Amino acid sequence: MIFIILLFSLSLFCQDYGDIFISASLGDASYLNPILATDSASASINSLVYNGLVKYDKNLVLVGDLAERWEIKRGGKEIIFYLRKNVYWHDGKKFTSKDVKFTYEKLVDPNVRTPYSSDFELIEKCEIIDDYTIKFVYKEPFVPALESWGIGIIPKHIFDDPRYDFNTHPANRAPVGTGPYKFVKWVTDEKIELVAYENYFEGRPYVQKYIFRIIPDQSVQFLELLNESIDSMSLNAEQYYAYSEFFRNYNKFSYPSFSYTYLGFNLKNPLFKDKKVRQAIAHAINKKEIINGVLLGKGQPATGPFPPQSWAYNPDVKDFEYDLDKAKKLLKESGWLYNEDKKILQKEVINNGKKQIVEFSFTLITNQGNKARQLIAEIVQQQLKKLGIKVDILVLEWSIFINNYIVPRNFDAVILGWSLSRDPDQYSIWHSSQKKPGQYNFVSYENPIVDKLLEEGRKEFDFGKRQRIYQQIHKIIHDDIPYVFLYYPDAMPVVHKRFKNVELAKAGIGWNFIKWYVPKQQQKYLIHY
Repeated sequence: MIFIILLFSLSLFCQDYGDIFISASLGDASYLNPILATDSASASINSLVYNGLVKYDKNLVLVGDLAERWEIKRGGKEIIFYLRKNVYWHDGKKFTSKDVKFTYEKLVDPNVRTPYSSDFELIEKCEIIDDYTIKFVYKEPFVPALESWGIGIIPKHIFDDPRYDFNTHPANRAPVGTGPYKFVKWVTDEKIELVAYENYFEGRPYVQKYIFRIIPDQSVQFLELLNESIDSMSLNAEQYYAYSEFFRNYNKFSYPSFSYTYLGFNLKNPLFKDKKVRQAIAHAINKKEIINGVLLGKGQPATGPFPPQSWAYNPDVKDFEYDLDKAKKLLKESGWLYNEDKKILQKEVINNGKKQIVEFSFTLITNQGNKARQLIAEIVQQQLKKLGIKVDILVLEWSIFINNYIVPRNFDAVILGWSLSRDPDQYSIWHSSQKKPGQYNFVSYENPIVDKLLEEGRKEFDFGKRQRIYQQIHKIIHDDIPYVFLYYPDAMPVVHKRFKNVELAKAGIGWNFIKWYVPKQQQKYLIHY
């Protein structure tokens, strides 16, 4: 009897291998290459296929990943990484310092379409000491240097092929990494499949297969969730508060996300070059109505580029209050007059030496499938109509939205969001040098004071001084209003209850995905491996 009880007890606590985890994404990936990828869908897959030299742990502390340890010398101008020796690429080749050097070379190659080059341009010298030791020497101290090496390292033996251009290399769609999951296949706009890498240096993941399904509508995702056809999704507020019986087989989570949603202006558009016009639009948007009506309270008004849980957040910044009279006054000061007959704002401008009457009309774009963003677009449309501004809404499939509109700057205004790094360095979003196609400053924001502060923030090691720099950036960008910062949302993921060891930490959930498992008796899919 004791023997039987012991066996039963062991079975209760045994972490079994097997089963499939199926997640849902609104958009397809763009590049399964961490150097080129700019979207969240690509980042989700790349984080499972590739590793950086460092990563954040559950408490948001930087720890080693491909690097076992490192030394920072000469006042932050030199980093020596000591790499793990038991790491293999998914095709069986050994990972070495040559791969790290090759990754660096591609990050600073002017022919490579990467938005991350600014994190590595201060490197003066890269020196391979041996197969598992590499040294980077910076021209000057660079505070985010260590965090920047969280970017995925790519294989030299795959990409160093003169037959292919790096930007269009076949491996951008069929990656070979060192991460916990190996690439299996990618069916465009349908799914991406991964399988557990048995020789992963941190140990084989328990969940045998990962399927990333592209379902470009949150409502359809929710129906799939109710049918238990997917195991996880990001809920909107309406779904989160749905009848609790819907979630009898799922665990819901809710916590402040490190992100914000915004309305961004294309500052190359003559309509939005006048700051008073942008301020008027900010005063005409009722953020509380959006947060209460669309988010059902699951968020808070945003005042700038740093969320409240960031040490860079400036609590003294006063937001643009909802005030239609103030908005009308600002528009009038900018020369916009209301035409009672046409019910629209008009302005007299000189075009090619001739007087011309223009109407205040623009198109607001956002991505398909995100119900909250579409509702916000409709609210903005109605609120600006009260001022005499005509807003057309264009909702686009994700890849078309990014590649045909955002990358080539082919838009008037956009509703979008940023998921942020824990370090407040946002050089790539706000610095005036980052406006090229494929880079993140796609609204073409430019302020020499902000440029200087962003540069100083990267060099300043004193925490108090650095905090003051970023709090100043928060205030200036708020006042310049290249975006109407709408809200800081809560994250609301949901995961099927059969997956065990799912732990909410400062890093959210998913930080320990390789340790998630499904007890054998609860496994849904039989897999031969």
